[in-house]
Amino acid sequence: MSRSAWYRPPVDRLEKDREVIEALTRVTEANRRWGFWLSYKQLRYDGYGWNHKKVYRVYTQLGLQHRRRTKKRIPSRDRQPLDTPSVVNAVWALDFMSDALYVGRRFRTLNVLDEGMREALAIEIDTSLPGERVVRVLKRLCAWRGVPQAIRCDNGPELTSQALVDFCQDMGIAIRYIQPGKPNQNAYIERFNRTYRDEVLNCYLFEDLDQVRQITADWLINYNERRPHDALGDLPPTVFRERQTAQNSTYELST
Repeated sequence: MSRSAWYRPPVDRLEKDREVIEALTRVTEANRRWGFWLSYKQLRYDGYGWNHKKVYRVYTQLGLQHRRRTKKRIPSRDRQPLDTPSVVNAVWALDFMSDALYVGRRFRTLNVLDEGMREALAIEIDTSLPGERVVRVLKRLCAWRGVPQAIRCDNGPELTSQALVDFCQDMGIAIRYIQPGKPNQNAYIERFNRTYRDEVLNCYLFEDLDQVRQITADWLINYNERRPHDALGDLPPTVFRERQTAQNSTYELST
């Protein structure tokens, strides 16, 4: 260390950077969503000659950085073939949809479909549907219709939650996660979502969630019990399921 540096009197950093602090604070308070570079360019435009290193040092010391949202890393998944099971409860497909009430309040729907029968088992509607709520819906459906062999779903946070994974392990249900960015691997529920949006969500201005639930319940009865389905030989899903169950029972008795 040089002798001049040793005997140099200490300088108060706050006093030395006061002008930078005041200028930078003035810019960031007027534009709260601006990042560093936009704030620095504004200072240069205003005539200040500080270089970016000095301004960035003060910027970080003041804690003005914006927290960056990092994208959650999704593990690689195996390709899921879209087979067509011919028995009840072979594979259930799960997916979420989103819409809004007339007042602008957002709500979500959890759609559950029996792939083999093309039967809509449930449409759960609420403003929030976390993983625990998904588990409660599946428990209710399992008590009503029996336990499926597998469920097919995407990689959303509710469907990759530990609550759902533990439930499926306890019940012996395989989880078939589709590959990220490949909704065609869950094509049955995607096609159902299109029909539900076209015939319900896009046709009404909903005043509250009770109205959404009532209209959806009435539509589900019509979809499952009266609406012909091309893939089922122009039969409604409920009628097709009953005939398939009767045929399988007859085959088991004959064998």
